[in-house]
Amino acid sequence: MVSDALDATFSRDRLDTDYDARATVTVETFETIIEAYASRTREAKRACLFVEDHPLEPDTGLTLDVYGRTDTPRPAVLFIHGGYWRALSKDHSGFMAPMLAGHGIVTIAPDYRLAPDVRFGEIVADIRKTFAHVWHHAAELGIDRRRIVPVGSSAGGHLAASLLQPGWQAEYDLPPVPVHAAMPVSGLFDLAPIARCHPQQWLGLNDAEIEDFSPLRHLPSPGPRIVTALGEHEAPGFVRQSRAWHEAIVENGVHAEHIVIAGRNHFDVILDLCDTRSKLARALLDLVAGC
Repeated sequence: MVSDALDATFSRDRLDTDYDARATVTVETFETIIEAYASRTREAKRACLFVEDHPLEPDTGLTLDVYGRTDTPRPAVLFIHGGYWRALSKDHSGFMAPMLAGHGIVTIAPDYRLAPDVRFGEIVADIRKTFAHVWHHAAELGIDRRRIVPVGSSAGGHLAASLLQPGWQAEYDLPPVPVHAAMPVSGLFDLAPIARCHPQQWLGLNDAEIEDFSPLRHLPSPGPRIVTALGEHEAPGFVRQSRAWHEAIVENGVHAEHIVIAGRNHFDVILDLCDTRSKLARALLDLVAGC
């Protein structure tokens, strides 16, 4: 497999360090940024036309929030939160909605079930079901199904990339390439190193899950436009993963760009989506415009 060599020779101690995003900022900084996700999301709920807890899957209780909906179909950003697949929620996921609404773009913020309560494949399935639901109910949600752009932060970056993997779409009655643009930010693309360090405590990944749900092992075909983004001050493992995935998809013929946001860390980089003048926001707006 293309990703067999990624971090394969590294010790457990090095992997624990290289995939410890929390260690790249102080406790106070981390707590301030996470509160900013929530407080700015609350502000967005007041500022935007807002549909809360749109039902998705009755058997799981999953819902999603929709910001900026109108009667005219608009492009949409599907924002998938991070939290190492075990934390956060859609209540931390709407902070960019006012900026996007100002450019005529709907924001969709879904929930997904979290580890260790469910297996990893169920988390991936939740996001694929969410995308399929949004695609099939586009008219009801006020969006243009041809212009749904998944964006994800950290673990959410992995889940955004999982929507670009081939082979799952037919199960949900989708076309082979329903995603035409995507932006994984600070993402993870090969689960093998993750299974060898501390996140394995709550993920419990097995060999089949590592193989099936590592986007680096199932590359998208040419067609989608992709921006892979990082903060300047990321943990080394996240840097290696984003570079490896970017290089692999470019080699596979995908139109892709890799950007590094100066002065930002793993947690605050995604808040740049609140500012239409920022490099990250401009890259996302260009992606949406090009769908």
